[in-house]
Amino acid sequence: MRRLKRSLIALSVAGLLLGGCSTKEPMPNNGEKTKSGAIIGALAGAALGAAVSRHHRGQGALIGAAVGAAAGGALGYSLDKQAQEVADAMQTKVSANEKEAIKYQDIVVTKHDNYVKITFKSRMMFATNSATPTPEAKEKIAKLVDVLKNYPQTIVQVAGFTDSRGSYDYNLKLSQRRAFSVAELLKHLGVRNKIFARGCSFNKPLVPNDTPEHMAMNRRVEIYLYPNEDAVIDVCRR
Repeated sequence: MRRLKRSLIALSVAGLLLGGCSTKEPMPNNGEKTKSGAIIGALAGAALGAAVSRHHRGQGALIGAAVGAAAGGALGYSLDKQAQEVADAMQTKVSANEKEAIKYQDIVVTKHDNYVKITFKSRMMFATNSATPTPEAKEKIAKLVDVLKNYPQTIVQVAGFTDSRGSYDYNLKLSQRRAFSVAELLKHLGVRNKIFARGCSFNKPLVPNDTPEHMAMNRRVEIYLYPNEDAVIDVCRR
């Protein structure tokens, strides 16, 4: 039983660390990430509680589920909170449909199960065929830096995308230069988080490259915010 208590205390501490937010702050009642995180945490906690208690397996599972739910819920709340803080900093809102929002907005913030995503249209980020961020882009990225300072554990990934005009190789190099440029700007502005950058050429278009309007939607820079390395995805996958 003593072993069970030690394990559950460790899990409780992990939950607080994963949360990344003050325990004084009220938990939202309708955060999607909070709900899914709590469910996953409860399952993991129940398994741990049962595994470490041979003689009190049922009791261990119940206690483990409760602690695991708290840990998972804390992680989910961190993602919800982070997404809202980014949206507020960018003077926009968290969107449910990226493809729809990108038609009308230069910056789109979306929440996903394991990460927060910020999409910037290239027209506000760079001049044609340039990888140097515009003054407006620098201003917006500086606002993101202010948010990231509150989340030092967040892993940042920057991805560049183009439309399908020109060769794949040319667009790959352009998208790489743009992604690396944004990553370097983040570092220059004081971000100490782990940062990755990648160019994706015209892979993974949001919409078909069949009209000038659609091509403008596909020319973009995406910034992904992950809670840990296990959450990182292949951003260039078609």
